[in-house]
Amino acid sequence: MPGPDARIDLHAHSTASDGTLTPAELMRAAARAGLDTVAITDHDTTIGWAPAVAALPPGLTLVRGAELSCRWYGTEPSIALHLLAYLFDPTAPELVAELTRIRAAREVRAELIVESLRADGIDVDWTDIQARAAGGTVGRPHIAQALIRAGLVASTSEAFEPRWLGWRYRAPKDDLDVFRAIRLVREAGGVTVFAHPRATRRGEVVPDSLIVELAAAGLFGLEADHEDHSPAEQAHVRRLAAQLGLVVTGSSDFHGEHKTVRLGAFTTSVPAYERIVGAATGVPVVSSS
Repeated sequence: MPGPDARIDLHAHSTASDGTLTPAELMRAAARAGLDTVAITDHDTTIGWAPAVAALPPGLTLVRGAELSCRWYGTEPSIALHLLAYLFDPTAPELVAELTRIRAAREVRAELIVESLRADGIDVDWTDIQARAAGGTVGRPHIAQALIRAGLVASTSEAFEPRWLGWRYRAPKDDLDVFRAIRLVREAGGVTVFAHPRATRRGEVVPDSLIVELAAAGLFGLEADHEDHSPAEQAHVRRLAAQLGLVVTGSSDFHGEHKTVRLGAFTTSVPAYERIVGAATGVPVVSSS
């Protein structure tokens, strides 16, 4: 187990989804950032796990996970949310089938967005975007990068404004019912943490009453310390987690060069990490001596 001062970042992305570093590069970057433990949590995929393990630097521990695209259908319109799933069995048939379906739907959605942009005379190329995704599922961040390369926006944040990908060029996304996601991850021996649950700057958030229901269904924790949470939102999440007996995590949600947040900007305490690892039975953490 890690020492009392270990630096643990449980939310990071690679080119297996919408990050700019390959899984191997992500592991090296985590070591350079002084982390003791890092989680690879690409969107709806485990394709980055093997190359990350192969490239694990000495002294770094890897938590294998994924960030699941979920939705709460208990309100109209429904609300999208993300679950961080840790240390689950990547061969669990029902979970594998759902992740495969979601990745395919993300690809279709991305191509529809590119077609809408091109219909308005915006010169972005689908083949080039796919190639730059380097085998990862294409998502809106890849399209944002194409808009930046074309000189149409200056940053990813600008690309996600309403006049671009935030509203005008947006297409429906196929997600996984959040209650089903929790069940599937639990059946696969993993644990789930609700990613940035109060990030109002990202859009509509779910009510606390839903989180109470999710906890009863097996949700394991809440991500409190995150760049998209204000101090008041962080405090709110911590109070709610304490009331429900949920673990509290902090993570960078690192994506690479196109976002300003750095690896280790927010971290998870050692006791919280130990609770997560202790509860998971799907796959173990991987350490390099």
